Amino acid sequence: MTDEPRETTERPQPEQTRQSQEPASAAETPQKEQPAATADAAAAPAESAETPAAAAEGQPAPTLEERIAQLEAQQADLAAQLAQARQEARENWDKFVRERADLENFRKRREREIADRVLQQKKALLNKLLEVMDNLDRALVYQDSLDRQGLQQTLRLVAWQMNELIRSEGLTPVPTVGEQFNPYIHEAVEAVEDSEKPEGLVVEEVRKGYKLSDETLRPARVKVTVAASKKEQREQQGEA
Repeated sequence: MTDEPRETTERPQPEQTRQSQEPASAAETPQKEQPAATADAAAAPAESAETPAAAAEGQPAPTLEERIAQLEAQQADLAAQLAQARQEARENWDKFVRERADLENFRKRREREIADRVLQQKKALLNKLLEVMDNLDRALVYQDSLDRQGLQQTLRLVAWQMNELIRSEGLTPVPTVGEQFNPYIHEAVEAVEDSEKPEGLVVEEVRKGYKLSDETLRPARVKVTVAASKKEQREQQGEA
């Protein structure tokens, strides 16, 4: 008897639990549906923003055929530009080859002209030397029949002719005796002690020197005066 009332008091518990869960599920339902409403609200302004942009352009989107036609036109334009660039490259290459060949021909022609000019100058100089050699050969042939005075006169004539030849070619003799020693045109071969003359004066010429225009072709070998003390010092240095 006492157990049955206890069972009746415990049976309403499931109903209370179910009633307590129903408000919770009802409360959860609006929270799940709220993000969907927010996404729809966000999409609506985006659609409204795109619609004015399309309306502002006022042009419909190009169709597929129109897009293909545009690409083909661009391709044709690029192909024409490429063909023009290749044509210009061929023309520039041909021009470079021609100019290089012309430059090479010009260089060879100048070399031939210079060689011919040098050869002509050599011929002219040798012809002049041959005339001097002819006179010298005549003097040697007739040396037995010529007296001393006649032979000297012939040799002086040959020497004069040789001097005229080298003078015509631009050679001039280097001044020596009575000149101050100049290391650029003189070559001292001996020091001569002379107290009556100033030091460094050329007193004798051992071998002639020549200048071609303003350039020294061959220095003249000379003897130069020095003071006695310096000559002794040089002799002592040479013995040491």
